[in-house]
Amino acid sequence: MTETQAKILDTAERLFGEQGYAATSLRHIIAEAGVNLAAIHYHFGSKEELLDQLIMRRAGPVNEERLALLDRFEAEAGGAPVPVEKLLRAFLEPPILRLAKRPDLAKFMGRMYGEGLMPVIAEKHFHHIVTRFLAALGRALPRLTPLELELRVQFMLGAMAHTLCFPLAQSTISGAAIPADGDQLLRELIAFLSGGLRAPAMRQDLTEEKSGK
Repeated sequence: MTETQAKILDTAERLFGEQGYAATSLRHIIAEAGVNLAAIHYHFGSKEELLDQLIMRRAGPVNEERLALLDRFEAEAGGAPVPVEKLLRAFLEPPILRLAKRPDLAKFMGRMYGEGLMPVIAEKHFHHIVTRFLAALGRALPRLTPLELELRVQFMLGAMAHTLCFPLAQSTISGAAIPADGDQLLRELIAFLSGGLRAPAMRQDLTEEKSGK
């Protein structure tokens, strides 16, 4: 990546985070980055491609780390299902620890969610990752139907997104400070999500209710 490309991407990420994707024009980006319009068209082609490259720059290393951790845990399991907590760690640790080091990314991600861009971004850049983890979770939680598992993974993604889109230094509902320590936040999130993923299946609840248990 050239210095000009990096400068354009850094500027675009900051402006998208501060004022939103829709409200940020290419002319605003080039003015802030100190480059000309031809440079953006030469390196990225369009505003949409610029955003795509920006996502790839952030998502690529995260996805590589996720798969590396998953490969490691599957090798350690020796063919047995990987425990839910390890699957959650492999999926959550790379983005959570990155965010702890770069809290400014929360603004950018929050804007992407707020403007409704995340479904398209997720389908393009994260679908293969979610599919791989969904299969691993299915092996770890065989009592869940495919629909139950997919719903719980959607809830998991929602909790992760909420955590990533808000600065780690902000306070909780009661006013207590959220820990800025990424490791502690990761442990709490894994504990919460593993409980939800392991909750009794709905059909099991209905069976117990009918039997009077």
